[in-house]
Amino acid sequence: MSVIYFLDLIGTLVFAISGTLSAANKKLDLFGAYFTGFITAIGGGTLRDVILGNFPVAWISDLNYIVIISLGVILTFLFKNTIMTLKRTLFLFDTIGIGVFTLIGIEKSLSLDIHPFLAIIMGLFSAVMGGVIRDTLCNDIPLIFRKEIYATACLAGGVLFIILNSLEINSALNQFLTISCIILFRLLCIRFRISLPVLKY
Repeated sequence: MSVIYFLDLIGTLVFAISGTLSAANKKLDLFGAYFTGFITAIGGGTLRDVILGNFPVAWISDLNYIVIISLGVILTFLFKNTIMTLKRTLFLFDTIGIGVFTLIGIEKSLSLDIHPFLAIIMGLFSAVMGGVIRDTLCNDIPLIFRKEIYATACLAGGVLFIILNSLEINSALNQFLTISCIILFRLLCIRFRISLPVLKY
């Protein structure tokens, strides 16, 4: 099992937990919670693969994703109160998750000869669209439309990946630097309360 694949599964687990927590806060039933957790975890990657015409989509060809998502939903239902006390840990894994999902989206797009600029967009879609769908289903304003730096970190990491890739930097090193860039970018923005300007009427 590669490190990227392992981190992908961890990110999927955290996204599933995130979706299930949102559903629980809205008092949805078990099916509603599972569906929300499921779509949060695989929504971005599925949308990316559909746009790229890459079939079957990732979770269709790998049962591990279904197992991980189901585990996330079950753990959330059984240990919701405990999980809620681990917000910092979940935030860290969520940040790692968007870094990994961005990287996977870009690499998959480039492997299909997609233009590098569009590959960055596909990386962004992979990382954030599951959360957008989650928030929309739960009748919340999607996180990427609020003040917190989220999508911008993914774009910054994507640009770095394309630049290093064009310089023919070692693939493993490029992957590490890209994910690290996204993680550090988001953590620093949270630490120093940096945010994008808000459009005021």
